[in-house]
Amino acid sequence: MEGPRVRGQVHFALLALFCSAICTASVHETLTLEDCRLQSESAPGSLAARCGHLARPENPDDPRGKVLPVHVAVVPALRLEPAEDALFVLSGGPGQAASDFYLAYSPAFARIRRDRDIVLVDQRGTGRSNRLDCTLPEEPELTSVGRETLQQLVRKCLEQLPGDPRFYTTSLAVRDLEAVRAALGYERISLYAISYGTRVAQHYIRQYPDRVRAAILDGVVPATLALGPRIAIEAQNALEAAFERCEKNESCARSYPRLPETFRSLMTRVSDEPFRLSIPDPLTGEPTSVTLDRERLSGAVRLLSYSDETASMLPLLIHEAGVSGRPQSLAAQYLMIRREAERQIAQGMHFSVVCSEDAPRWSESGVSESALERTYLGPELMAAMQTVCAQWPRGAVDENFAEPLRSDVPMLLLSGGNDPVTPAAYAQQILPGLSRAKHLILRGQGHGQIAIGCVPRLAAEFISAASSEGLDTSCLESVRPAAFMLSPVASAP
Repeated sequence: MEGPRVRGQVHFALLALFCSAICTASVHETLTLEDCRLQSESAPGSLAARCGHLARPENPDDPRGKVLPVHVAVVPALRLEPAEDALFVLSGGPGQAASDFYLAYSPAFARIRRDRDIVLVDQRGTGRSNRLDCTLPEEPELTSVGRETLQQLVRKCLEQLPGDPRFYTTSLAVRDLEAVRAALGYERISLYAISYGTRVAQHYIRQYPDRVRAAILDGVVPATLALGPRIAIEAQNALEAAFERCEKNESCARSYPRLPETFRSLMTRVSDEPFRLSIPDPLTGEPTSVTLDRERLSGAVRLLSYSDETASMLPLLIHEAGVSGRPQSLAAQYLMIRREAERQIAQGMHFSVVCSEDAPRWSESGVSESALERTYLGPELMAAMQTVCAQWPRGAVDENFAEPLRSDVPMLLLSGGNDPVTPAAYAQQILPGLSRAKHLILRGQGHGQIAIGCVPRLAAEFISAASSEGLDTSCLESVRPAAFMLSPVASAP
């Protein structure tokens, strides 16, 4: 599961300085912050902050062993006397750094930052907290390399990792969060979490309930859910909903008649004979060779479904490739998506989480092979994940990790009405255990709501009051999904 995509042009931030070394030293629970600037290679500008590293044992049962530096950035409040509780931002993936996410979405948090500090903790294994990465293929290629080749790649990946993958799980990450909170001196904190980060937030609340003042969970992952088996099903549901919306729109239906049939024919076409293309690189313009087969086409469609704006391009891209015989635009989208994933997701950390926390529960999901075969992603993604996890070392998972959360912490749950990975039904699943929670569903939206419409204002009001009572959400009635593109330069009226 990946983090959300920014509306329009996506800018994923990379930090200018990167610390990946694991040291051998004694652990001190002190944190010294110095002035720094968080910067991005893919977006202009930079952000002033106070940065430092908190030394944490990689293996908590061996405090004299390897020590990893957990990177912390504090973006100071604009008020001279900020609120006592900072907002800790928890990112998705698993594998995305909180600092990367925040640099892309900082305008959405501007109102909250007026009154309180923003704290960015790069979860162990991400960003500048000993990024646990290797050359393992990203998702589309992961499903197409073949089982034996994938097994070899996994072995090579494990040899390259700069840390022991057994110690990069959510259960240890929440201990790091608590250590950071204590080191910074906050008595209580507020939380914003997106996607996989909502799992981290729920477990932190479970383990340290008295330390959380309020929490926003955006794109909820229930603790009881094993990530993986339902990915293809939820992606299929979101695509079918987009096709249905196109059919109900007169202009879209006229421009792209029988869109579901066109898509199925296109999938059959690339399965039998993949497109082998030379296209201008989307960033450099240099001629670039790309193969668009079933796996790459499926991966592109799935990730384009994450945002309503990119989903609005799908009918045009599918029609161009399947009817007009021009798959170049779809291939270019694939290249951009692949690069974003490579920049953002630390594959080693990703599988350390999934293989330890989810794989042991996959057999309980109730999702059949035949159900996966009826989706455009098919069963190949799960087969690839099972191959990886069969070799991946499993790490520490708290006994209560998968229990439904029961809490009286004030919470605001945000869902997109057409989210292809964390549908609104997931947030509904956790509501019974939350005595002070409110669930908002944004019509036609995809994955991640914090930057949509009036949500930044609602989020700031909720965090300020630590309550959803009296929160006027009528502004959400004006939220609409982006109009479908009828040509490369024009959308439907």
